[in-house]
Amino acid sequence: MTASNLVPVPIPDRVAVMIGSCMPAHVLHAEIEAECAAREVHRFRGPLCTEDRADREHALSALARANKVLAAYNPGLTVRPDRAR
Repeated sequence: MTASNLVPVPIPDRVAVMIGSCMPAHVLHAEIEAECAAREVHRFRGPLCTEDRADREHALSALARANKVLAAYNPGLTVRPDRAR
C-alpha cells in the first residue's frame, strides 16, 4: 500500500534534526518563513477590507522571497500558498 501525497506523514524530531543538519541555515530559515507565510495567506479568504488586502500582499511577498531562496537550493522545496497542510 502506498501513502498518498495529500496525507502529511509526521516524522520523529530526531529525523527532522538530522535532515535539517544537512541543509544550510539560510535554507532552513527560508523553509520556515515560507510555511508561515503560506498559512498567513490562507487565512485571508472572501471579500477583504483594505487592511486585510495589504496584510495578504505582505504575506505573499514574504512567501515569494522565501521561495526564491528555496528554489535556488532545490526547486522541489518551494511552497504554494494554496497548498493544504
